[in-house]
Amino acid sequence: MEFISFLLSGLLGFITPTGIVVDKVAENAIRSQFARVEKLQVRVEHSPTHQLLQGNVKKIRIAGRGFKLKQYDFRIDALELETDDIAFSPNNIQKGKLELQQPLKAGIKLIFTPADINKLLQSPDILALLPKLKLDSKDYINTDDDAVYKFANPQFNVLDNNKLFFQIELRSEEDEKPLLIKVESGLKIKKGRQFQLIETLVTVNEEQVAPQFVEGIVKNLNQRLDLSNLEGDGLLIRILKFNIRPSELEIAAFVQIKPSSKFVENPLSPSALSTKPLTQVQVLSQPISEGVR
Repeated sequence: MEFISFLLSGLLGFITPTGIVVDKVAENAIRSQFARVEKLQVRVEHSPTHQLLQGNVKKIRIAGRGFKLKQYDFRIDALELETDDIAFSPNNIQKGKLELQQPLKAGIKLIFTPADINKLLQSPDILALLPKLKLDSKDYINTDDDAVYKFANPQFNVLDNNKLFFQIELRSEEDEKPLLIKVESGLKIKKGRQFQLIETLVTVNEEQVAPQFVEGIVKNLNQRLDLSNLEGDGLLIRILKFNIRPSELEIAAFVQIKPSSKFVENPLSPSALSTKPLTQVQVLSQPISEGVR
C-alpha cells in the first residue's frame, strides 16, 4: 500500500513555479511517477484561479489503466483516484517542497490481475528478497533435520470459489527433490483496516500441514496485514470494498495523509514541473472514468 502514499504525496508536483496548473501538466507529472502508463486522464479543479495561488485545490481526479511501477516489475491494471480539497503552502511548492496545511484525503480504487501479480512474484527483484531457510521440520513435514532451503517459482491464482491460491517451491542446496508448498485461503477485511486470511489450508508435497502450525503462521501474517500499523507514520487507510474474482482483484479505499507524515517529507521532483508559463485549465468534456475503459 505504500505506493498509494507515494502517488498522493506527488500529486502537487504539477504546480508550476508560476503557480498555474493545467490538466496536461498534471497528467505528465503523474506519468513521471511510473515507468509506463497505458491510458490516463487527469482533471484538476481549482476555480477561481486565485484560490490556487493561495494554496488551495478543490479536487483532483485521476483515472487510468496499465500503471507500471518504477520500483518493481509490477503493473496495476486500473486506478481511479479522487481527492477532497487540498490546502498547501504555495511558497514552499515553488521551492520544490510539499507542505500540506491540512490532511490530504482521497478515495482510490485499484484493480490487479493474477497475471500481473505472478509477473511480480517471479521477477528477479522479488526472488532476491526471499530468504534462505534452515528448517528443523520433522514435526510437520518429512525432511532431514536442519536442512537449508531457498524459495523458488512462486505462483498465484484465484480459484472458482473466490479463494486465493499460492504455491512455491522450497529447494534444498543439496539439489534434492524440491518441496512443493501449496496454500489455499479465503481473505476477509476486519473493521476496514485489516486483511485476514481465513480457512487456510497448507500442504507440502500433497501432505496437509498440522493445523496448529498453520494457525501460528496465519496469526503472524494477519498482524502484519493490519493497516493501522501505518498510522504511526501519518498514513491512514480504510478498505471500503474488496472483491475477489478469477480475473481480477478489486480494492476501494479511503486514504488520508497527515501534514506531518514522513510520506510528504521528500522534495517534489523538478522533472514534474512545466518549463513554460501556463495560464489556462483544460476541462474534460466526458466523465473521467469513461475515457480509460
